[in-house]
Amino acid sequence: MHRFLVIIEKANGNYSAYSPDLPGCVATGATREETELNIHEAIKMHIQGLIEDKLPIPESTSFAEYVAVP
Repeated sequence: MHRFLVIIEKANGNYSAYSPDLPGCVATGATREETELNIHEAIKMHIQGLIEDKLPIPESTSFAEYVAVP
């Protein structure tokens, strides 16, 4: 099993998502929930393509943290 950080951003009227560890792997959706499903499928397809092309699956090295500023 592989785990990747996913960033979901609200845009003008929709959402977009990407994983910093998987360049070029992106998804969009009308809602956050739809976008989460779409990026999950996009990552599965991206990984399958890497396997078929006999390319290495990148290690997940990204992380996220909220920073509170007074």
